[in-house]
Parts: sequence; structure tokens; C-alpha cells
Amino acid sequence: MRIGHGYDVHRLVPDRELILGGVKLEYHLGLDGHSDADVLTHAVMDALLGAAGLGDIGRHFPDSDPAYKGIDSQKLLAQVRELLRQRGLRVGNIDVTLIAQAPKLAPHISRMEQRLAATLEIEPSRVNVKATTEERLGFTGRGEGVSCHAVCLLEETD
Repeated sequence: MRIGHGYDVHRLVPDRELILGGVKLEYHLGLDGHSDADVLTHAVMDALLGAAGLGDIGRHFPDSDPAYKGIDSQKLLAQVRELLRQRGLRVGNIDVTLIAQAPKLAPHISRMEQRLAATLEIEPSRVNVKATTEERLGFTGRGEGVSCHAVCLLEETD
């Protein structure tokens, strides 16, 4: 077994879509970034890559590469899934903590879990997403950005 941890953060800005875990949310602000800035999916990808000893998303999908400009992060997650398979690894489980003061995330969590599980081709019961606020403390509490922690367990298939 291998354990990985991932963390990501993006600033909230006007004129961008808010996409979390591959799910588009209706909100007046979106996340700023080179890709779709899906902070949840990015944290999951970093956890998976870290557990596999494959570095981080910046190494595989650099923001200096125009090929990744505006890309759907679920496409990148699918590429990470294939890297894991090539190395004889499968996802045991993923646990995520999403940190945002707003919008309310609870109504969307099930769809996020379903979307991540579908992209990773695993049972939805292997993906757990939680959301919390920071009680108006710090940059997330002031609504300036969204951050996310993810941990995962990988199992060797051999």
C-alpha cells in the first residue's frame, strides 16, 4: 500500500466558472488558474501522483504549456489514472476536505464523488468528499479563494 497527500488552492475571481470535483456550480465567482482551476481535482491528482512516487501535477501538466490552457481537469485526472495503471497501482480510496466559505457545497458533494469515481473508474464508495468553512478566518474565510486537502491509498495490483 502507498499513501499520498495533495493540497491545492486557487483565488476566486469574477468572469470564471466555479468547477469543483468536475461539477460546475452556479456562483458569481470562479477559480483563477491556467486550466479550469478545479482545486479539488488538482488536490486529488497530487495525492495520487505523490503516492505513486511520480511527483506532482506541475511536473506532468505545467502551466507554461499552452496545451493545458482552460483544460477540463477531469481529462488530466484520467491521464493520472493511466499512469497509475501502467505502474500496477489502483486506487484504494480517496478522502477530500474542501475548504470554502461560500457557496454552500453540501448539495453538490454527491455529484463530485460520482464524477471523480467515474473518471477514476472506481466504485463511488471509494471516494469521500467533505466540505468545511473557516469561520470567516484567513483567505478562505474571507471568500478570497478555495483550498483543498486530499489523501489517498493506492494498492499494488501485482
